[in-house]
Amino acid sequence: MFAQLPFSLLDWLPILLGVAAAYVVFGIAGFGTALVAGPILINFMPLSRIIPLLVLLDFVAAFGNWLPARKAVSRGELLRLLPFMALGCTLGVVFLLNLHADVLMLLMGLFISAYALYSLAVKVRPANLAAGWSVPAGTVGGLFGALFGSGGFLYALYLNARLDSTEQVRATQSALISCSTVVRLSLFLIAGVYADLPLLLLAACLLPMMVLGLRVGRRLTLNMSREAFVRLVTWLVLASGVALIGRWLTHVAV
Repeated sequence: MFAQLPFSLLDWLPILLGVAAAYVVFGIAGFGTALVAGPILINFMPLSRIIPLLVLLDFVAAFGNWLPARKAVSRGELLRLLPFMALGCTLGVVFLLNLHADVLMLLMGLFISAYALYSLAVKVRPANLAAGWSVPAGTVGGLFGALFGSGGFLYALYLNARLDSTEQVRATQSALISCSTVVRLSLFLIAGVYADLPLLLLAACLLPMMVLGLRVGRRLTLNMSREAFVRLVTWLVLASGVALIGRWLTHVAV
């Protein structure tokens, strides 16, 4: 199986470890796979392949997180966000499949750097938000989810400012990410992205690392605070974003 893909033995090590690390984060925070795996995988394949690849893996992982906690989902907030999330996902897929790879590299570097800096700077829970904020939160979250593989942090910000129960926040966020994954998967299917057999084969090869990462992430939540681990990962994400921007600048200079 591995021999049919265009990677050397040395390539496989960072690919496998990068995916495992991404799903450790997903197992703890419920989002962030592309923020962690993207800067690693982009050295071996274009972003227009990375995002559909991670969507396939997220499809399995998200439902695993959502099903056990589905009774705690806030259906009102879920239904409020869903139509705008679907709109954002549609726009994101269009941009992903039509923008130049170099532009996507720069955009991804800027996006994950800005996200990391925001996460490190903001230490307090946002004030209560009006329901109307579901429009930008859903649309931009869906856009970022399709374009960069992670809009979950925007859903988390919105839901934390709307719901008092942490259990409700996590359950509703998992449901949103599950729905987002289904929307993105459907759009990529319609666009013919999954007609690429090597992409499906790669997803199958990486599935065990996804499962391993999720299990490690869930175990870590029992031994350390979620906030402490996510903060550590955020610093790593920031370093990855800066590296991507530097790589883009070097490429432009050449």
